[in-house]
Amino acid sequence: MSTLVRGLDPTTGDLLEVTIDERITAITRRPGAGAELPYLAPGLIDLQVNGFAGIDVNGPEVTAARIVEITDALARRGVTTWVPTIVTASEEAICRSLRAVAEARSHSPHLAQAIPCAHVEGPFLSDRDGPRGVHDAAQIRPIDAEEVARWQQAGPVGMITLSPHTEESPAQIARIARLGIRVAIGHTHASGEQIIAAVDAGATLSTHLGNGISPQLARHPNPLWTQLAEDRLTCGLIADGHHLPPETLEVMLRAKGVDRAFLVSDATELAGRPPGRYETAVGGTVELSTDGRLSYVGTELLAGAASDVAAGLRFVLRATSLSLRDALALVTRTPGRILGRDTVLRVGGPADLVALTADGTLRGVWQHGQEVDLA
Repeated sequence: MSTLVRGLDPTTGDLLEVTIDERITAITRRPGAGAELPYLAPGLIDLQVNGFAGIDVNGPEVTAARIVEITDALARRGVTTWVPTIVTASEEAICRSLRAVAEARSHSPHLAQAIPCAHVEGPFLSDRDGPRGVHDAAQIRPIDAEEVARWQQAGPVGMITLSPHTEESPAQIARIARLGIRVAIGHTHASGEQIIAAVDAGATLSTHLGNGISPQLARHPNPLWTQLAEDRLTCGLIADGHHLPPETLEVMLRAKGVDRAFLVSDATELAGRPPGRYETAVGGTVELSTDGRLSYVGTELLAGAASDVAAGLRFVLRATSLSLRDALALVTRTPGRILGRDTVLRVGGPADLVALTADGTLRGVWQHGQEVDLA
């Protein structure tokens, strides 16, 4: 059964009447009409989700059913496509999570569309306090393309975050890239020369730039300047209002432009939970504030992210100079390109849509042609 969705084009302000079933079957454009309607855009994409709504992508309790639950919970926040992110752990634990993702994708074509691949963040990261973040120091190890190939036997590895700080890094990165996996630089203390060598070898992304790095850096050179200046790197940014101050986010977006930057939530299992104190497997007792800041109790240190990428979109609209059209590119067009997807609303395209106001407030979500209950 077809559904008609009406809203405004964020670029032109034209009225769009979009007919959908499992795909977009028709689009009618009416200039200068429907000014009271919300804007229409493709469904939002998040390339880095560690967990959500009390469910962790990692750990012994992960199952395909739990991955499906996250898919449904994220859809209620406007995120119709997401990439489960598996953090530093033993090879056995990484493969367990990958098998759960693979099984969830096998349940239906719709789930395979919503969960295109997995992102493995680690274990080939900096071994130094600071850039390592909260990743398990006991599981940090050198880059190993052979281990990555074994991961692929367990599940759909589409992205990997690593630190290119060793002499062997370029050769290993080239081997991983030949496996068809996107290589991202993150949680690193690599020098500028080592970062450029990694890009020459095939790295194309930066993971949550500005975070996962030493808290104190030389004015110049440092890894931030190198990654911001390198046009071959497209950078993920956490726009929850806590990981990057507004002026830092503004400057990073100006440096990269919306075609070489994208927003991620980097959400943990506490995202979508009520404010309060929680016990976590990594970090112990943490506190989630009413404004979404997740910190170690009694300190100002962040304990991860607890927001969603739709909230990141709203923060960008509120705290930077970007227009709605350009801000939407950060959560649709650019991450879609990384996944090899066309996110333009067009006949024959996926029926994943969001309706939202000028400040990014969601008014409706459709995933695979079905309206999502936002309650």
